[in-house]
Amino acid sequence: MKLELKQIDKSFGEKQVLKGVSFTVESGKAFGLLGRNGAGKTTTIRILMNVFPANGGEVLMDGKPLDYGKTGIGYLPEERGLYPKKRVIDQLVYFAELKGMTKKNAVVAVDAWLERLGMTEYRDKRLDTLSKGNQQKIQLVTALAHDPKIVILDEPFSGLDPVNAMLLKDVVREQIAKGKIVLFSSHQMSYIEEFCDSIAIINAGKVALHGDLHDIKRDYPRDRLVVNTTDPALIRRDFGSACTEAENGALLIQMADPGEKSAVMKRLVEQYDIDEVKVFEPSLNDIFVQYAGEQV
Repeated sequence: MKLELKQIDKSFGEKQVLKGVSFTVESGKAFGLLGRNGAGKTTTIRILMNVFPANGGEVLMDGKPLDYGKTGIGYLPEERGLYPKKRVIDQLVYFAELKGMTKKNAVVAVDAWLERLGMTEYRDKRLDTLSKGNQQKIQLVTALAHDPKIVILDEPFSGLDPVNAMLLKDVVREQIAKGKIVLFSSHQMSYIEEFCDSIAIINAGKVALHGDLHDIKRDYPRDRLVVNTTDPALIRRDFGSACTEAENGALLIQMADPGEKSAVMKRLVEQYDIDEVKVFEPSLNDIFVQYAGEQV
């Protein structure tokens, strides 16, 4: 499956929020939708989900207008929206029925997910008796119980402890392996970098950058080396102003030309006690700051 947003425009009154937003998401891969607060991510997601229409542009699935009656969408919102005084099983079945499941099938699917997430003991409890992390896992069940083709996860790891975060990671990987379209929206760049093959960065309603994350990183100038060593002072002395120290303590060596890479690496290994030397690639956080650092 291939999901495409093409030239999406959206205005609220006189304020234009989205200005020709376009990107493509393929099934069996995870996609990261990034941007600062107010950049247009939430509006884009709501148009994708058909919460409200765009003023212009198209949402396509395999080249045809997305049929919302046939293509299920699962959504984990950043702001959780369940009923604190209601029993877990009652509202999970209710939400599954809203997505088109029969009550019988909904109960079976919900119980399977509760077992998968280690939540069976909370089945008949009120939601407000659960911890924040367990409430988030219940919210996740509402997004996945109806087996949607498109899964949208907005800040999915927010508030999760390391154990529950690992469980959610496993669930996300399972959804990707099943050929679902999985779309992340998050400010936690480490998770986006871990899961996502492709990204789009929205800045002030426009797509500032879109593409394969590996290719984006490879397009940056490969003219710096990252060096981990037991001789940092000696290397800094010998390389002078071409050598700086990164926040994590590694050394960064600026080369005059990327073609010097092999020669400089050889010199480092032969003359100093080197634990690691590699070509510097920007982190997703570096890329995000560059493309979304200023609202233009």
